Amino acid sequence: MKHVNELIHETSPYLLQHAHNPVHWYPWGDVALERAKQESKPILVSIGYAACHWCHVMERESFEDESTAAIMNANFICIKIDREERPDLDHFFMDALQAISGNGGWPLNMFLTAEAKPFYGGTYFPPVRFQNRISWTELLHQIHEAYQLRRSEIEEQANNLTDYLKKANQVDPSKKESFSLPFEELFTKQQTEKMLEGILKVADIEEGGFGRAPKFPQTQTIQYLLRYSWFRNNRDALKHAELSLKKMIRGGIYDQIGGGFCRYSTDAEWLAPHFEKMTYDNALLICVMSEAYQITDDDEYKLAILETIEFMKREMMTPDKAFYSALDADSEGVEGKFYTWTKEEFDACITKNQTLLAEYFDISEHGNWEHTNIPRLHYTISELASKFNIEEVKAKEFIQQAKATLLNTRSTRIRPATDDKIILGLNALFNQALSKVATALSDSELLGLAQQNMDFIFSTFFDPVQAVWLHTYKSGEAKYPAFLDDLAYLCQALISLYEASADLQYLEKAKSILDYLLKYFDDEEGIYFYYTPDFQQDTLVRKKDLYDGATPSGNAVMAFNLLRLSILFGNPSWKKRATYMLEIQKDTIVQYTNSYALWANLLLEFTEGTKEVLILGERSKEASFNLQQHYFPNRVLMASDLPHKSYPLMEGKQPESILTYYLCAEYTCSLPVMSVEGFIKMLTS
Repeated sequence: MKHVNELIHETSPYLLQHAHNPVHWYPWGDVALERAKQESKPILVSIGYAACHWCHVMERESFEDESTAAIMNANFICIKIDREERPDLDHFFMDALQAISGNGGWPLNMFLTAEAKPFYGGTYFPPVRFQNRISWTELLHQIHEAYQLRRSEIEEQANNLTDYLKKANQVDPSKKESFSLPFEELFTKQQTEKMLEGILKVADIEEGGFGRAPKFPQTQTIQYLLRYSWFRNNRDALKHAELSLKKMIRGGIYDQIGGGFCRYSTDAEWLAPHFEKMTYDNALLICVMSEAYQITDDDEYKLAILETIEFMKREMMTPDKAFYSALDADSEGVEGKFYTWTKEEFDACITKNQTLLAEYFDISEHGNWEHTNIPRLHYTISELASKFNIEEVKAKEFIQQAKATLLNTRSTRIRPATDDKIILGLNALFNQALSKVATALSDSELLGLAQQNMDFIFSTFFDPVQAVWLHTYKSGEAKYPAFLDDLAYLCQALISLYEASADLQYLEKAKSILDYLLKYFDDEEGIYFYYTPDFQQDTLVRKKDLYDGATPSGNAVMAFNLLRLSILFGNPSWKKRATYMLEIQKDTIVQYTNSYALWANLLLEFTEGTKEVLILGERSKEASFNLQQHYFPNRVLMASDLPHKSYPLMEGKQPESILTYYLCAEYTCSLPVMSVEGFIKMLTS
């Protein structure tokens, strides 16, 4: 190829996509940053990810253009960042962009001083001026001219912005003083009711979800509705949770042919997604669908769960049982081309029951999106059977045969690119999903897959020589120190895997991850956790992320982990810390619940209390696995054939000759129950 830049030495698929641009791209690091200082040039940082549609568009229009590249090379030190490899830098520059413009998104293009301080940025810029949006080349010329003529002013602006971002990241620990209140007054049912009101206030009661287009799954918010409905027997909460999930499952955001969910919907009715498929979205949706299935016993959730897992195994899983990061939205340069069907293409595939199946998948001559069709469902199977006067079992048979035929035909198309990075945090999220589904469906094969995946995680991401956890793996190389989210999700996954398997090695490993986080990620007050470890040298600001984004807040996950492990290991200081973490943010959580939904789930659990479940006796592991088909989210669970005195929940218990169930609170247990039916009745009363 004609051009080769410094990205050619990287392993990230996204960076390698740009390795042959005429732009002289560098990866983030000392070489590029030092060169900016030496040449006294501003830095252009461009951030994206391999599955990002508009990142590809801007590359084709601008970064592959020789004349545009010449302007960039002459006037800037150009750095490319894969946001999934370096989420710490992405978070910092996204905060800067939102402070500058109030907007965010990818590609994220940020201009920095030669000292690497941001002063201006934006997202996508067209190659020519369009609808009052400045062109990319115009912006490059303006930034260059301003930097030459008003450099001191720009540097002052950059210093002020950096100071603002540092201060904005601080959390006021003074609210710990209210901890002197009685515990029952810290977190109240009135607060949980107010959070429900806030969620339902922005609920779309026609199409499900929250707010207007674009619509994101918001799984933690749906989880809050499910749990609130279960704790309080609230029909409105359950109704909207189910509406949201079923509209997604039946919409175009869900791949009706191959399974799996796309990132988000561009419209209110979940028809037209941005077609990238991300491991984290599918992991989170599997988890919340598992809870919905446990509550409702509705097979529509079970089918979507199993199809999504099958998609992940078929298209995203390595032979070592690890999971890739994402599938691109584009193929052959066209967004969604791989997933859409003209009526002619559909009819060429489906030669039997064409009318019934075209109506079921919403396939028509005129199309439902940009003159083609995104498969979606307007009917349930029972409604379809009734309309066409056939038995439901026959309707199911026709649909499954059609899906298999369409999937087989689709597999001959040019596929979207796979971002084959393997990321610790994403694998941990999917590992937890596997554990949750394994217990919800009583599927031992999925539990085995979760255990194999966990074996891969420990053998790949922990460097025993340096004694550090690493973030990403590709081409035989693991690199970059693991971030808070990676390790918080891993700790959570280990707790879930312990409960699913009753294998104490996973519980001990969860504690080891907590110890690692306390050592390297602790903040100065010993309350929250920084996003980066204290030994990482190349980050600009150590952030403490508290709100949920596309994935749950690492600090919120850690608050749950601290609560669970405090009970399992008998360390009340961990529960006290989780309580501080929640109390300091309580008012914000209640006011902005959709942005702090996992914290809201924790607040809900604090109002209800955490049940302690112990199962002792022969075949306790099997009994524990089967018990978890039933829904009781606010609990910790231990199971063992013989009591282990080192765990406080088992302390003082005697070996049981028959299977025995205990329900405890703060290690004080009710009378033992010998039947699972009686214990379930006690649990749910």
